[in-house]
Amino acid sequence: MDRRSFLTKAGVGAAAAAGLAAPAIAQSTPQVRWRLTSSFPNSLDTIYGGATTLAKYLSEATDGNFEIQVFAAGELVPGLQAADAVMEGTVEACHTVAYYYWGKDPSWAVGAAIPFALNARGMNAWHYHGGGIDLFNQFMAKQGLFALPGGNTGVQMAGWFRNEITTAADLQGLKMRVGGFAGSIMERLGVVPQQIAGGEIYSALETGTIDAAEWVGPYDDEKLGFVQVAPYYYYPGWHEGGPTVHFMFNLEQYEALPANYKSLLRTASQAADADMLQKYDFLNPTSIRNLVAAGAQLRPFSPEIMEALFNASNEVYAELDTSNPEFKTLWDSIKAFRKDWFTWSQVAEYNYDTFMMQKVNAGQL
Repeated sequence: MDRRSFLTKAGVGAAAAAGLAAPAIAQSTPQVRWRLTSSFPNSLDTIYGGATTLAKYLSEATDGNFEIQVFAAGELVPGLQAADAVMEGTVEACHTVAYYYWGKDPSWAVGAAIPFALNARGMNAWHYHGGGIDLFNQFMAKQGLFALPGGNTGVQMAGWFRNEITTAADLQGLKMRVGGFAGSIMERLGVVPQQIAGGEIYSALETGTIDAAEWVGPYDDEKLGFVQVAPYYYYPGWHEGGPTVHFMFNLEQYEALPANYKSLLRTASQAADADMLQKYDFLNPTSIRNLVAAGAQLRPFSPEIMEALFNASNEVYAELDTSNPEFKTLWDSIKAFRKDWFTWSQVAEYNYDTFMMQKVNAGQL
């Protein structure tokens, strides 16, 4: 017998006897083909790109055996119906912001962002180390979903306005595209909130259907061209200090995955989550300069307006705490961390950042 042939056959036999045969390896990485619908147009490469980043990581880690096909908003279902499609089993997954669905139950919004909660780092600390992911999934399981953080924009801008807003009275009767739960807060100050998908905001502003709109921040807002139709750009995003974008999976489909795929899905989601915030942090500085050069008039909301919004938010929270135990559970958990988070943030981070900002303004950097 040819010696090389004998050794090759013997090696295969030994491996099979030891339980290391190719079929055993293949069983650990079965073929999974999912579809994911996004709430975002593919022209917004950063926020839409979170889903394609997840799909890339999963495919690469499994030699193409775990594939997620990503569809932009409107290709399969409208952007604001992404979670509904997953609950119904039309698709296995979506990439969306939970506060879009606050009308079903305000508890949806807490896992994403509600006014005067945490900033991006605080939300991530709460999600990953403060039990936020598990608490939110106790609620999401009742919807037939399993959710993982899948991105964050950082603190957003307050929005684009066709006219200046100097006092709380200027908000009376204002028709504004404002996402999800925050609209119910502004409504108490006389704003008429509008829920409009990202790709439709420009035309609504241009035609005067709405007077103002908030979306995300400089990078995405520059792409959508809002500066051309509403020049006053207000900050800060009081309503979205650190909005979490979520991957949501059909709970039955998620539970059917092998344990190693579940672990990989968590790891890849966390990587995509971090990647989105890093991209925004890198791209926003250039975009804010571009927008100012294009005519954007940067304006801070006055202390009067901020106080009015803060007080209105607390009124809503007090009402929900007495009527919605699931909202209260989630909100109590964030509040327990919020005070400590902002106490710590004003020690090292705030003082370092303030010093460096003074150097920028003095032309020394």
